[in-house]
Parts: sequence; C-alpha cells; structure tokens
Amino acid sequence: MTIFGYSAWLVAMICAGVFLAAFVDSIGGGGGLISVPVYLLAGLPAHLALGTNKLSSGVGTAASMIRYARRGFADWKLALPAALLALAGAHMGTRLQLMVDERILKYVLLAVLPVVAIIMLRRRTLREEAGEIDPAKRRLIVWGASLLLGIYDGFYGPGTGTFLLLVFCGPAKMDVRTASGSVKIVNFASNMGALAAALAAKTCLVPLGLLAAVFSVAGHFLGAGLTIKNGSKIVRPVIIAVLVLLAARIVYELVRG
Repeated sequence: MTIFGYSAWLVAMICAGVFLAAFVDSIGGGGGLISVPVYLLAGLPAHLALGTNKLSSGVGTAASMIRYARRGFADWKLALPAALLALAGAHMGTRLQLMVDERILKYVLLAVLPVVAIIMLRRRTLREEAGEIDPAKRRLIVWGASLLLGIYDGFYGPGTGTFLLLVFCGPAKMDVRTASGSVKIVNFASNMGALAAALAAKTCLVPLGLLAAVFSVAGHFLGAGLTIKNGSKIVRPVIIAVLVLLAARIVYELVRG
C-alpha cells in the first residue's frame, strides 16, 4: 500500500516524527532537528525534505501561536516588529551564506553551545514572571536578537527558536509563557517566508506536507498546553535536550565533512 507514492509505513514514520518534532518545538524550539532527518530517512531528497518540512512545521507553529495568543501569552507589539526583522535577517543570512564558509559558524557554535548549556543547568528555572526592565531596553534586546538570529536562521538555521526563547526569557526578562508565544509569532513569519520560496521553487510536496501538518498541529497544540500549564518545569529540560541535539548534529556534519 502506498500513500503519495511512498509506502504506508514510511508515511506513518513521517507523521509520528513530525508529531514529536512539533511537540518539542512548541515547548523549547528546535523541532527541525527531529523533523528534517525524519523526512530524509523516508527517502526525500534534501531540497524536498526542507520544503515539505516548512509546510508541516509552519501550519503547526500557527496552531501553538494561536493557543498562546488566545490565553494572552503573546506580546504582539514586541513580536510583530521582531518578526519583520527576523525575515529581513533571514534574507541577509541567506546572501551571507554565499560568501562565508559555513564551517566557521559551526566551529563557533561548538564553542558557544556548552556555555549556553552550563548556564541552563545552573539556572534552576526560567522566569515565571516578567522581570523589571526599561521597555525601550526590552524592545532593543528583542528586536536586535530577532534580526541577528534571523541572519543565523538564513545562514544555517537549526535551533533558532530555542536561541530566541533564551534571549526573550534572559536579557529581555520576559516570562516563559509570553516569551514562548512571542517566539511562535516570529517563527511563524519566518516559516511562511521560507514556505513561499519553497512553493515558488516547487520543492514542497504539498499533499504529504498537509497530511504531516495535521500531526504537527496536534503536537504543537499539546506542547503549548503543557507549557502554559507547567511553565519552566517543562521548558528548561526540553531546551537542554535541543542544545544537545544541535551539538550532536554539528559534530556529525563536521566529521562527515
């Protein structure tokens, strides 16, 4: 039995992997570290895997974004300009990728990731309540981070949502729930930008992506609900797991050459 030209068990594997990726992504970001390899394992060429993943993950991100927003856990005044800056940054990052060796960034990340992980392990919780900070300073931090991490997203990509969440909860002193909802707005904008490019280039398997999107919505909806209920108790360990996955991926890519 085949579905969209792929065996039923491969499609089932994709849907299960996308559900898990969406669940992780809605809590601490980094879902692409799971979903993209799943698409590749199913036999999709890299360009189709990336394009189809943008469809399923983009629809799923919309689900968690809506759930956070309906509960009041999204700062639209901060997040909408941040989303535009992330889109501009992603465009710049993509252009920069053509001029700079990607291995340089990977070596930098290998040095930075252990430091970030240690900070997370030392910090027992993320903020449950917003901290005191000048609103102008918060805007500067959030918008500046969105532009810089947008450049990173266009240049390399994995873990962008996780890094945004760490900045929003850390230097910007947002509470973990509002930070999570705001990050989803930024992520949704960047996903839609990438999806538009994939559709234009015909590197997205729309029927398969839409089927996987159903499972992505379920994963995002469940994960967002758990974050709203449990806050940093669930977000912190997921972020640490994502950082470990990202480090493992970078090491693998460097060793593979």
